[in-house]
Amino acid sequence: MQNILDAISSDEATKEDFASLTMPESYRAVTVHKDEVAMFEGVPSKEKDPRKSLHVDEVALPELGPGEAFVAVMASAINYNTVWTSIFEPVSTFGFLERYGRLSGLTKRHDLPYHIVGSDLSGVVLAVGPGVTKWNPGDRVVAHCLSVELEDPQGHDDAMMDPQQRIWGFETNFGGLADVAMVKANQLMPKPEHLTWEEAASPGLVNCTAYRQLVSHNGGNMKQGDNVLIWGASGGLGGFATQYALNGGANPICVVSNDEKADICRSMGAEMIINRSEENWQFWNEEGTEQNPREWQRLGKRIRELTGGEDIDIVFEHPGRETFGASVYVTRKGGTITTCASTTGFMHEYDNRYLWMNLKRIVSSHFANYRESWEANRLIAQGKIHPTLSRTYTLEETGQAALDVHHNKHQGKVGVLCLSPEEGLGVRNHEMREKHLDAINRFRGV
Repeated sequence: MQNILDAISSDEATKEDFASLTMPESYRAVTVHKDEVAMFEGVPSKEKDPRKSLHVDEVALPELGPGEAFVAVMASAINYNTVWTSIFEPVSTFGFLERYGRLSGLTKRHDLPYHIVGSDLSGVVLAVGPGVTKWNPGDRVVAHCLSVELEDPQGHDDAMMDPQQRIWGFETNFGGLADVAMVKANQLMPKPEHLTWEEAASPGLVNCTAYRQLVSHNGGNMKQGDNVLIWGASGGLGGFATQYALNGGANPICVVSNDEKADICRSMGAEMIINRSEENWQFWNEEGTEQNPREWQRLGKRIRELTGGEDIDIVFEHPGRETFGASVYVTRKGGTITTCASTTGFMHEYDNRYLWMNLKRIVSSHFANYRESWEANRLIAQGKIHPTLSRTYTLEETGQAALDVHHNKHQGKVGVLCLSPEEGLGVRNHEMREKHLDAINRFRGV
C-alpha cells in the first residue's frame, strides 16, 4: 500500500508506473459482520451505536471481473445508508448481498460474512478488468454509487430502471470506506482537480441524488422562477438542492432548524428562510398518531408571506413521515412533490383530497443514472456547485462519524480519510480553487 501511496503522491508517476504496481493481497476496510446482525435487538434506534458494529478489518482483495476497476481510495464520506447498515435498519444489508450473490458466479464474490460499506470515494485507478477502455491505471477519479448490470431492456432508457439496479457499498460489497474499492467502470467520473481528496469525495451520493430529484426531467424538472420548498436546506441533500435552485434561477424557500443553518443558506444566496426552532411547527400531535391541518395552513401562509403571495411549485422532500402531509398541502395546484429517503419515517400520511382535487404530483426519486451523475459532477468541476464538507475523520474513526450523522450532530457532509495521510492533499488546479475558496469552505467547522 505504501508503494501505491507513493505513486499517488508523486507528480511524476506515469500511467505505466501505476500499471506496474503490485496489487496488495489484503487491505483495510470498514465492515459490518454477519454474525452481529442481532446485536441491537430490543434497543431503540437512536440508542444503537455504530461504533460497536463498524469494524476496521484487514480483508482479502477480491478477484477483478470484466467491466470493473480497482481504485485506491484516498477519501470517502458518510451517508445515511452507512448509518442504516451499521444499525441493521430497516433490514440487514446481508440480505442484499445474498440475493446479489445468487445472480451469477461473478456476483457470488459479494456474498461474504462481512460487508465493506461506503458509497462515496475519490482516488486513483489501480487496475481495470477486461473490456474497460475509458479508464486506465493512474486516472484520478470520483465514483457515483449506481451499480447496474444492464442485461435487461428496462434499463436502457434510464439505468435507474434496470431490474438489477443497486447502490454500491450498501446493496453491494467492496464499498468506498476502505483503502481499495472495487467498482464498475461505469461508476467512474473525473476528479474535480480544484478540490482536495476529501472535498472531491464528499458530494457523490447526495449531489447526484439532488440533481435527479430537483433538476432532471426524471425528477422535479425545475425551471427558472420556480418556488422550491427545501426541507433541511443546509444539510447533506438540502445543501445541494439549495445550490441547484439558486444556480438554476429558481427561488428556494429554505427550511432549517437554527440560526447557524439559516446563516449558511444566506451565505449561499438564499433569502427566504423558515427557521423551525423559531416558529415551532407541530405537524403531528404528541403521540405521533394524528396530523394537524391548521399547522399545514400556517406553513402555507408563512410561505406566501415570503414569496409575495405565491405557493410552492416543487417540494424537495426527504424527511418523510414528519413533513409529508404538510408538503402535499402547501404545493400549488398542478405542482410537484419530489420524494426520496424518509429519514423521519417511511410510512407517509397525507390528505389525498389536496393531491387529487388539485392535480398535484408525487414523483419518487432514487439516486441518479450515469448521465445525471456525470452532469452533477461536471457542475462541481466547473465550480458552479460546491462541496458541503464540514468535518473529516480518519478511517479508524468511521464509527464515531456514523454516530454523529445518526444523531444529526453534523452539518452538510462528513468526510473520511482513507489512504490520504492528512487533509488538504490532491489539489492540482490551485488557480480555480482560489476563486471558489470561500464557497468550498462554507460548511467547514459548522
